[in-house]
Amino acid sequence: MPTAAIDTPLGRIGLTERDGAIVSVHWDSRAGDPETPLLTEALAQLAAYFDGDLTAFDLPLNPAGSDFQKQVYDLMLAIPYGHTRSYGDLAKDLGVAPQPIGQACGSNPIPIIIPCHRVLAAGGGLGGFSAKGGVETKVALLRREKAAGLLL
Repeated sequence: MPTAAIDTPLGRIGLTERDGAIVSVHWDSRAGDPETPLLTEALAQLAAYFDGDLTAFDLPLNPAGSDFQKQVYDLMLAIPYGHTRSYGDLAKDLGVAPQPIGQACGSNPIPIIIPCHRVLAAGGGLGGFSAKGGVETKVALLRREKAAGLLL
């Protein structure tokens, strides 16, 4: 599968494409295969996001996951830049308990673009973050977006 990487304030971030869609974002330094037009566009959008010039990604995505996980990914995609929702909020939307929402957030294969960092625990607690750097990376992303109502 074609991959490409970009250096960001959070370290080197790689992207993987399959069948004309982004399927993963990963924190590592994989060199990658020759870039495709989609990967070139995705890298440009990530650069614009980290430069503060992009607030919504416009890329074809195909995250792996169960139907339930994909429902959670869709809810996360609907959270606007600079805003947050709680695991409980998303749980109410789907009529489930918050714990499976947290598990689905943790399984998100396309972090940043599918903004799992915008999902918080009850009362504004940070919850977890499965990417490199854990909660510190989540905080950095939320600060970058100047997320409303956060005392970070």
